[in-house]
Amino acid sequence: MHDTEEALFRAVHGIAGRLAGQPVPVVMDALLRDLPKAPGLEVTEIRRIAEEISVGRDPSGL
Repeated sequence: MHDTEEALFRAVHGIAGRLAGQPVPVVMDALLRDLPKAPGLEVTEIRRIAEEISVGRDPSGL
């Protein structure tokens, strides 16, 4: 796994642990603020991740 990918997965995992069940806008704000910049990571993908976290799932796979 590349360093950038690992950093993304770990950041998503941490946010999922802290914000599971929170409203999508709250999770989106945290993701946009805390995720490391990565080529190809678009707002639509971040929104999908936020939706998963808001229903209690951890999309990181960790």
